Order: sequence, then structure tokens, then C-alpha cells
Amino acid sequence: MRGFVFLLVCVLVGLGSVACGGSSKTTTIVTIEITPTSATVGLGGQVQFTANESGCANTAVTWEVNGITGGNPTYGTITPAGLYTAPNSFSTPSTVAVTAIAQCNTANQTSVQVTFSSGVTVSVSPASVNLQLNQTQQFTATVNGSSNTAVNWQVAGVPNGNPTVGTVSSSGLYKAPSAVTNPPYPMAVGVTAVAQVDTSKSASASVIVHSGITVSVTPSPATVAPFGTQQFAATITGAAGTGVSWLVNGVFGGSSQTGTISTLGLYTAPNSVPTQASNGKSLAATVTVSAVSQADSTVVANVVVTIQPPNQTQQQAPISLGVSGGNANDTGGSGTCCGGTLGALVSRGGNLYILGASHVLARNDAGSIGDAIVQPGLLDAGCSSSGTNTVANLSQFVNLEGTTPLSDAALAQIVSGQVDPTGTILELGGTTANGQPTDAPPHAGTGVAPSVGLAVAKSGRTTGLTCLPITGINGFVNVQYVKGCGTGASFSVPFSDLVIVSNSSGTGQSFSAEGDSGALLVTQANADPVALLVASADTETLASPVSDVLAALANPNGGEQPVFVGTASTHPVAGCSLPGPQASAAAQVRTALAAEKLQAATSVRDLHAAELFAFSQVRAVGVGSSLDQPGDAAILLVVPKGASLAGLPSQVDGQRTRIVQAEYIPEGGILTAAESAALAPDSSSSNSVSALTEDEVARARKVQATHLAELMKGEGIQGVAITSSGDNPSEAALLVLVVRGSAHEAIPAVLDGLRTRIRESTPFRSGTRSINFNSGCQLQRAKSSPLVTPSSR
Repeated sequence: MRGFVFLLVCVLVGLGSVACGGSSKTTTIVTIEITPTSATVGLGGQVQFTANESGCANTAVTWEVNGITGGNPTYGTITPAGLYTAPNSFSTPSTVAVTAIAQCNTANQTSVQVTFSSGVTVSVSPASVNLQLNQTQQFTATVNGSSNTAVNWQVAGVPNGNPTVGTVSSSGLYKAPSAVTNPPYPMAVGVTAVAQVDTSKSASASVIVHSGITVSVTPSPATVAPFGTQQFAATITGAAGTGVSWLVNGVFGGSSQTGTISTLGLYTAPNSVPTQASNGKSLAATVTVSAVSQADSTVVANVVVTIQPPNQTQQQAPISLGVSGGNANDTGGSGTCCGGTLGALVSRGGNLYILGASHVLARNDAGSIGDAIVQPGLLDAGCSSSGTNTVANLSQFVNLEGTTPLSDAALAQIVSGQVDPTGTILELGGTTANGQPTDAPPHAGTGVAPSVGLAVAKSGRTTGLTCLPITGINGFVNVQYVKGCGTGASFSVPFSDLVIVSNSSGTGQSFSAEGDSGALLVTQANADPVALLVASADTETLASPVSDVLAALANPNGGEQPVFVGTASTHPVAGCSLPGPQASAAAQVRTALAAEKLQAATSVRDLHAAELFAFSQVRAVGVGSSLDQPGDAAILLVVPKGASLAGLPSQVDGQRTRIVQAEYIPEGGILTAAESAALAPDSSSSNSVSALTEDEVARARKVQATHLAELMKGEGIQGVAITSSGDNPSEAALLVLVVRGSAHEAIPAVLDGLRTRIRESTPFRSGTRSINFNSGCQLQRAKSSPLVTPSSR
């Protein structure tokens, strides 16, 4: 028993520091550091590792890669001297461990991480496809960064796919499944190419597998008149379900601006022609009616719908007015022709005349007395007078080029029996029939003077009946004209006393578009003549007051002025009150404010808060967007509804102010950003106007006269008119018309106590329309009628 115990102790001691023989042995502790401490290598790349060992005289180490001495082709190899060579292709994961083991004591080792970076990229084309059942699609994979461009294909993560998700060959030919039951149609799958040289690199294409459903819609294309309707029918094949959802311009059910459509496909056109800005002009635009399969929402059939007013078609004699027309000789080179609107009927000296724009009827001074005036205009008759009727002959026109003309206007004496002697204008009636406005003459006489906020209507060749308020009067504006039809030298002429109507920008509706030149503006309430449409920009329409028009067309022998032929009593323009865009509120346009402008306005507000609260009406102050200067900040002066706005400052330290009338005013005086936004949101009417008192108009005229020449000399300024302030609707403002995108000097917020209101647009051009029938009937830019010297015969 005693010998056994002694043996056990010897063994135990032998494992410690004292041997049974009485001698001692110390375990060697080795420290190893590897440099570099980590590495990233490419395909077949190399990196030299060095092991710095301390604690033992024998500094030799054994190198491993992922636990394999010397590594292998999969993980990379390493020499006894520490030279690591990466593999020629990568697998996932793309990292390995390189380890140095001390030969002095193999229990001591250190590892560093090596990351493989192939530099390989993969792309697949096409990136997305729609396929029916059993259809095939060839995909192509491109591998960059390696000479090995081979890939492995997958479908929905399955190598080479399967019958459920579709299959793909080694060359990338995908075949859709023969049936899909779960999930329902359509089914989305990904077809993926994985680089063989680096399996961590891949790219996928999206495949939408459809059930074989197809949708078609009739009629296609379609033409519908404003206020009119069109029944569309959808035919579905390849599925038991026959339901479709109807959209107009991508909106389910449509909208008042582009037309609405019922669940049964009955489309109702908008009240006027939708428009779009193009090449600095407002042009008529088509809309798209879509039928979307309810079984597969990716299956869509589209129909292009043209909203064409009756104003463009050939009228039966005796014709109504507000329709397409022009000079029979109004052609240009390469098959181009021009036209505009035959505006109204006037009488003078016992004779009846068509009233229109001079640049339309007299071809920018190139016309001659006696020229045939045809209906429709050449642009609506294939550029051939053989498809038109001569309804009048040019008898007097204002020369445009070389002077400051009083108006852009002309007269053409009617051909007996060709024009309705009552002066009827399309869609100007005081009643409606079957949801559409009737035709009627305007109120007879000499018309009425324009005023800011006066609601007017016009019936023109391109956009039909449109209804908006006047936004500016007494406008001094430079209008650009072009000699010839569609091409020629351009020149600019200053007009004075123009009427301005701002288009409803942002709603897809404009008051006018190319081809509406010559249309008569009348009051919506009484159909009294107000102005003659002569030019436009992408957001504005210009018209000459009828007082100027009639004076410019006085008989040179005696001075007798024309008068409008029409009804003895007034009547409303009923079409302006029908549901639709005509009755819509003014356009809402968001004006984003830069942070520095908000901060500047906030600093001025805080500095002068005590002074602002000294005004008894002011209950709170904040910071928001100016309506007079879109994109600029204003100090908000919040007053109770119904409170007097008199005496409130127009600016503070050069910073605009904006009056906000509110029923509920937050407590605390100084408004937070959220409170300011709630009371005066950034999304506000860009062209809202209010009626002005005679005193305010007179005050504005005085300031305009003082500063007109100075302002018109400024770069980028094309006009100055009188309007109401958006920031304080009780006050007049000087409307400064600026060319969009043009550099110009800063316009003061206030001039001689009068607020300024800035409106940006493209340059103003005469509003005729040209078309080129030698280029597939593609619409060309508007004919700009050259300005000419006023003259009369």
C-alpha cells in the first residue's frame, strides 16, 4: 500500500515542477505577433506574413490556413516562410484564418484574418421581363474583374430552377412554368447568375409570370369633346375573371382636370382641353385611359384620348365664332401652316366684320386687304385651303412691327350667308343642355372695362371654353413675334394696358394655349366683352381691353368705332358653373423655402416682435412663405378674421410680411414653425387675386408710372402690371413679370409703399398655332406674329 502511494505522488509531481528524482523543469511560454494583423487579397494574390516570436530561443513557427498546415487550393496556401497565396476562385465564406504555431511550444499560436476580394462584379440583362406561361427569355450574364466569366444560374434560389418557379439552362435561357396556382397571378421570381470565380458575387433579374391574360380596349384611339362622354369596352382573354379597373392618367376613376371614368368604362371628358407646358408655351395635351386586369394588375391596356373641342372642326354655314380660322395664305416652308381663332362679330357703318388678332388674320403684316379668311384655319384642314370655306375678307388690321401698337387686332368683312349674323360664339350660352353648355352671342355693345378679380371666360380654337379670374390689368409687357409662319426673324414689341390671366398652373388646365389668339374674353356673369386674346406664356395669357381694340379699329374715314353684335340683354356663361375644372379652386403650388431664408425672416421677426405687437390687430407673429414672392419667406402677422388690415406694415427691415386672418389664434404670441405652417401652409394659391377699390388701383397706377421705365430696363423683366397682393389681399400690388430662369436684380418688396408681386414665366409670344404636315402632322412651335406699326385703311 505504501509503495502505491509513493508512485502516485511521483506521477503527480512529475506533472508539476518537481520530478521524482528531485530535479526541476520549467514550461516555456512563447508570445507570437503576426504582421500584418489582417489582409485583403484578390484572386491568386499574395501577402507576406511575418511571425515575431519572443520567449524562446527557437523562433521557428509552423504556418496553417484554416487549420491545415501549409493550406490547400481551396483556402489558399502558405510557405514555411509565411508567403500566403490566395486561391484562384472563391467560395462563401470569403475569409480564412492564417495561423502561426510556435515550434518551441505548440500550445502557443496566433491567427489573423484574410479576406478574399475578387473585384468581380456581375450584371444580368434584361433586368426585368414580363412573361406569359411557358414563354422563354434569354438572359445574359456579364462578369467583370476576372478572365473566368462562367456563372451558375438559379431561379428563386434553386439551382437551375424547377417546374414550380420555372427553369433556367446553363446558358441563361429561362422558361416560365406551365401553370401557377400558389401564389396567384402574377408571380414574381428572381433569375440569378452566380459568378463561379467568386460565389459571393451575383446579380438577379426580375421575372413577372402572368397567367396568359390579355386586355384590349375599344375604341382606340378616341376623340372626345369637352363635356362629352365616351363608352369604353374592355375585352379580357386567358382568364375566367373579366373584371377591370379603369384609370385616367394613372388615377383610378380619373379627375376633373383630365376627365373621369366610371367602373363600367364610361369616360366623361373635362370641361376644357388639358394642357401641358412645352418649349415655353402652353400646348394641348392628350390623356390616357387605362383598363387594368383585376386578376393580374400588371396587365394593362391603354387608349390615347384626344380632347378636341368643337371649335376646331369645320362649321356649317352660317358659322358660329370662337372657332378655328385664319388667312388662306398663312403658310410657311416645308409644309407648315398657321391659324388661330375667329373671335367675335362686330358691326360698323352698317357692315358686319369678324374680329380677330392681327397676327392671325393679317399674317404678321404680310397680309393684304381682300385676303380670304377661311374656316377652319389651314392647320385644321391639312394645310390646304380646299378643305376650308371663305367666310370673310380682310378689310383692316393694326400694323405690328416698328411701333407701340394700341392693340393686336384686325377686321374681316363677312361673306354674305357664311357667318351667323347674331354673333353666336360656341359654348357661350346662358343655359346647358344634357350637361353641356349651349352656344350664344355675347352681350351687345362696347363691352366693359377689365378689373382685377373679374371672372372671365373665353371660347377658343385650342382649349375651347375656359374660365378664370383676371389677375392683372394695365400691363406693360414685351411680346415676341416671328415673321412668317412657324419660322423667320423674331422681334419684340412693347404693349401697354394689357389684361393678364394667370393659368391654373399645376392642375393640367390653362386659360389658353397656342391657337387661341383672337378669342374674345367676356364676363362670366353677364357675357359682356372684356378683352381680345393676343399672346401667352406657359403660365399667363395676355389680352387687349376691348376699349383699345375698338379704338384701334376705328374707321379711318370719320373715326366710327365698331361695336359688338350680340344679345340685347345680359346672360351668364353657364358652362363656367358646371362641375369640373372650371369650378375648381385656384391651383395650389408648394413653395419650398431655403433654411437660410427662414432663418433670416425669423431673426427679423424676433428683433422687431415688440414693435409688431404694438399694432392692436396683431395677435401672433410667425414665419412662412410669401405669396407675392414664391420661394421667399415672410413674417406672418396673424389677426382675427374681420379685423382691419389698414396700417399693417408691408415689410420689416426689407423682409416681406404676410397677413393671415384666422378664427383660432394660438396663445403665446410667437408662433412655432408647426403653428405657422398650420395657419399659413407652404402649399398656397399661386395666382389668387382679390377685387381692388378704385383708390387702391389709382395708388398702384401712380407707383407704376413712377417706376415703369426703371423696372422694364432690368434684365429678365418682361412686364409690369397692377394686381392685388397675395400677402395682403386688401392691398394692390405691382405685378412684375419675370422670365423664368433669367438672372435679374432683386426686386424690392415694397416700392413707394406699394407691395410688389413676382410672377415667373417663359417669354410672351403671340398665340397662333402652327403645324407641319410634312412631318407626320407633328405640332411645331407656335407661329409668332411679327409686331407692326398701327395702321388703318
